[in-house]
Amino acid sequence: MGLLYPRCGVEKQPATVRSVQLIHAHAHGTLTTSTGGYVYSHTSAARLHGLFLWNVNDLIHILLRVSPSGERLGKDVRGHTRPYTDQDVTTIGRLRVTALERTVVDCVTALDYRQGLILMDHALRLGADLGQMQAMAAGRSGHRGVRNLRMALANADARAESAGETLTRELLARLRLPMPDAQVDVRTRLGWHRLDFAWRDKKVALEFDGKVKYFDYKPTSEVLFQERRREKALTEAGWFFLRVEWRDLFREQEFKNRVLDALRRQPAPEAPAAVEIAGTDPGR
Repeated sequence: MGLLYPRCGVEKQPATVRSVQLIHAHAHGTLTTSTGGYVYSHTSAARLHGLFLWNVNDLIHILLRVSPSGERLGKDVRGHTRPYTDQDVTTIGRLRVTALERTVVDCVTALDYRQGLILMDHALRLGADLGQMQAMAAGRSGHRGVRNLRMALANADARAESAGETLTRELLARLRLPMPDAQVDVRTRLGWHRLDFAWRDKKVALEFDGKVKYFDYKPTSEVLFQERRREKALTEAGWFFLRVEWRDLFREQEFKNRVLDALRRQPAPEAPAAVEIAGTDPGR
């Protein structure tokens, strides 16, 4: 079951693509030697489900019925023997994979809290059953990682659109800052715009600017132009912007000071055309 793949080709791919390719390489390399008695699990299953992962290695994780020897699995593969049922297993691209809810629970109990919260947010956004995961958590009382699992279940928010937004929300809560509303729709002279976070009474917006936001789907120049145009319209409507990048999430005191300074400012006068609606989609 060890990994056999042409590293020169795989390593040139983006990290998310490379990680999935490694899983498929592992599956291809075991087709002639395995009876199919294993299921991809943990972060390997998370990758196959398309879940957000942050700071996670490329090790292959599989569930087996019996405990294997590490030598037989290979140095890049980790075997797990926690019991599973047919309901815990699904198929993705012809590969047997733990179901979405089981995948999240396995991951969150193995990762740190912030890594787990990112997964939980995204899974709920994809339609994972919260009640089912809560039942799984109850069944794991006393086991390793169950505290992180319960915290993630209690604090998860399906409105988060990226790992960066999840980490921003977690940092705001951990620093005990006033919590903003998430995904707030605001109308300006140019139409409707959605803010990542907003303190509506202060007219302060917090936007997470990860690279994905600018490099997906549209040419970068067009995205940047539209973003500047959008921000100008919101500023005219009295909004003040805080922009946060990845590095800002790890400069916690500086982040806290910026937020507090922004919230101390006097809100700009209400613009006649500005209307805010939290958590709605006005059919844009």
